[in-house]
This record gives sequence, structure tokens and C-alpha cells, in this order.
Amino acid sequence: MIEKFLVYLFFSFALWRTVEEEPPFFVPSDWPEPSYYFEGNPLTKDKFALGRSLFYDPILSRDSTISCASCHIQFSGFTHVDHAQAHGINGLVGTRNSPVLINLAWLDQFNWDGGVGNLNGHSINPITHPKEMDNTMEEVLKRLNNSPFYKKRFQEVWGDSVIYTPYLLKTIAAFTVSLVSADSKYDRVKNGKEQFSVQESKGYRLFQQNCASCHTEPLFTSGELKKNGLSYDVEFKDAGHALISGKKRDSLLFKVPTLRNIEFSYPYMHDGRMKKLKEVLQHYSSIPKSKVSVSKELKNIKKPFTDEEQKDIISFLKTLTDKSFLYNREFMFPKEER
Repeated sequence: MIEKFLVYLFFSFALWRTVEEEPPFFVPSDWPEPSYYFEGNPLTKDKFALGRSLFYDPILSRDSTISCASCHIQFSGFTHVDHAQAHGINGLVGTRNSPVLINLAWLDQFNWDGGVGNLNGHSINPITHPKEMDNTMEEVLKRLNNSPFYKKRFQEVWGDSVIYTPYLLKTIAAFTVSLVSADSKYDRVKNGKEQFSVQESKGYRLFQQNCASCHTEPLFTSGELKKNGLSYDVEFKDAGHALISGKKRDSLLFKVPTLRNIEFSYPYMHDGRMKKLKEVLQHYSSIPKSKVSVSKELKNIKKPFTDEEQKDIISFLKTLTDKSFLYNREFMFPKEER
């Protein structure tokens, strides 16, 4: 009896530790392997939780008014929906719509222009951008090292009494890399648990014929940079990847966004110029084949989509909504004692 009781205690303790220490990241079945280098930043529950605290904390901004979550709101797929371009410190307006933070572990380049190639370094941009958080890494580290709350938690996660830049960046990445969305109706259909409606099936076929070359399943993005056929905006003067590479041929190249949770991640396009999915479909189905500044995939889209076909495609796109992701309590603002 004693032996059985000890075995029971051992397995109960092991199960408890698994529940307590496992971060929420997972690789869905039949998905490709993530490209994120987990060996360089092993995930733990504590590191994820600390990253979540930092994500929601305005301490990272110069005047402590802006957090990562100010522009990346969970219920919209970790973007914002109340304005076309991102708003930062002092109400300053940027030139781009904030990108969603969904399934980042499978991506190799970040930001609309593909200017960041490593998720671990991704948060430097918003922290130091003058129209976003407008802070310096030196000031952020000073604040964190002077905070008993953060000193204690970084010590527990990293085993060091001093908080350094790599610890900070990798900790935030531990949270954002864990934002996996893979439980939409589309996923349940693929897993044999549900069926598409007639309209959703029609929309899926149209999607596969016209959209899937760039919005590749199951991530619904190829992760590549494409010229989407939008005209150059003289107000923002945003040349896309050309601002990074300095090469004229890269002008108006923007990263293909994921379509997961697209129903709630409006407004659309890199500058948020479109408010409705119908506008997006109308744009893509009206690009002339003769247009030079557009990627070749977009020249082969059916022209134009009928009203009925637009409704069918939108019906399918709504099956990519993952409410278990949008309302996952593990991703919400942490309720913790300071």
C-alpha cells in the first residue's frame, strides 16, 4: 500500500509540475516545424508569464503610458481596430497599421517591411521608435533593475541579479512566440470534427484558386514579401522593403499577413486604408495584368469577383476565426500583485 501511495504521489507531483511549468506554446498536428530557434530561448511557464507582464506594462515607454498591448489587442488578433495607423506616445501617429501577432514561431521575417529577421530582437523597434514608445534600452533596463517586482522575477527566470538586454528581449519573445492560433472552424473541419456549409465550401474553393499561393495553408501566409498592387501613398511615403534594402526594385514590397482571425483584425493592408474585407477582395480582383508594380501571383486572380463570390469567400474567411485564441485567459492582462 505504501509503495502504491508513493508512486501515486510521484506521478501526481510530475503531473502538477507539467501543468505549472509548461508554457502554452504547441505545434498543431500536420503543421510544419517552427522556424523559431527554441534552443536559444527555451520556454518555461515562468518565462512566458514574465513576458506577458512586460507585454502589458507601460513601463517600457518613455512616459509610461504605452505598452505593447496598446497597439496589439488580443480580441483583434493582437492588432488594433480603432484607427488605421498605429498611435504611440503623446498621440503621435505612425505610417502603418500594427501587424497581428499570430503564429510568429513559423515566420522568418517581421514587420510589414520584413526589416527584422529574428523574433528575439523584434521588440527593440517599438521600444525605441520615436512615434511608438520613444524610449532607450538603457532607460528601460534602469527601470527594471530598480523594480523589486521585476528584479525578483528575472532572478527566478534567468538566475542573475542583473537584468540585461538579452534577458529582456528573449523574455518578451517567450510570450509572443507562444501566441498560437489553430482552433478555428477551418481547423476543426480539417481534423474531421466539423463540416463547412455550402457557402463556406464554395468560398474555400475560390480561395484555393485565387488566394492560396500567397496565403498558404495552414498558416495562411507564405511569410514572403509581395507587391500588393496598392498605389504609393504620397502622405506616408512608405516604400516598403526598399526602406530597408535601399534598392529601388524592392519598392512597395510588403509582408503577406496571415488571414487567421481576419474577421476581427481590420482595418486591412499595411497602412490600414481598407475597413472591410469586401474592399480588399474588390482591390485584388481589379488589378490589371498589365500593372508592373505588382507580384505575378496577383495578376492571375479572377477578375472581377461577383457579389456572390465575394460573399462566399468572406464566408470562408470567417471560418478562420479562433475564439479560443482571441479570448484565451493565458494571453490576457495578468492579475498580479506588484
